[in-house]
Amino acid sequence: AWADGFEDGSCREEVEQNDFESFFEEEAVYDPLEPMNRVFFEFNDKLYFWLLKPVNRVYTAVLPQDVRKGVGNFFSNLAAPIRVVNNVLQGKVSDAGTDLARFLVNSTLGFLGFGDPALQAFGLEARSEDFGQTLGVWGVGEGPYLCLPVLGSLTLRDTVGFAGDVALHPATYILTDFPEQTGYYGTGKVNQLSLRPNLYEDMKKYSLDPYISVRQVYLELRRNKVLDHDINDDPY
Repeated sequence: AWADGFEDGSCREEVEQNDFESFFEEEAVYDPLEPMNRVFFEFNDKLYFWLLKPVNRVYTAVLPQDVRKGVGNFFSNLAAPIRVVNNVLQGKVSDAGTDLARFLVNSTLGFLGFGDPALQAFGLEARSEDFGQTLGVWGVGEGPYLCLPVLGSLTLRDTVGFAGDVALHPATYILTDFPEQTGYYGTGKVNQLSLRPNLYEDMKKYSLDPYISVRQVYLELRRNKVLDHDINDDPY
């Protein structure tokens, strides 16, 4: 029956229509700077294995997992203004109120954000939004894919969004010296890595081309976040 369907054209029409719809549902990958991006990808790869991974081993050995989770809660809580403002900019006033309530509860009952009683006691889940997502919701296109030194995967839209988020982050104004800001953001990234230590290696192990895999994961994640799809929000 399947073969007959293709002979009379009915199944072929259905498959072609599905392909047509899926083609326009997903944005194509726009990577005109791929040769440069691959150079920076290799730089970030070496930075990970030569610096971040050894530092992470020491960091993990010194701090127990519960402490590292508390540190992660602190960094997330301090970044609450980014989520609150971007929820408002996207018209999600209720979600903005939820994140504001989380910030107030965790900053007080949660000992400056190291605990998360807002979730554990009150069931208030974070409503993660950033300025890159906001630009996407406003209809701004992704622009070319970028892989930048240290920062890693971005699009041109997310690069502008990253700058906007930095402007909203309290640490930008609390920590005025470059070494202090570098230490703050570096600790945040190392702590994040310590909670998911083997994710990057596992991805590389099963990828024929890690650059393509990272690019695909990043673009799919960002597109789904703009569309508010229910996704796994763990950063690769």
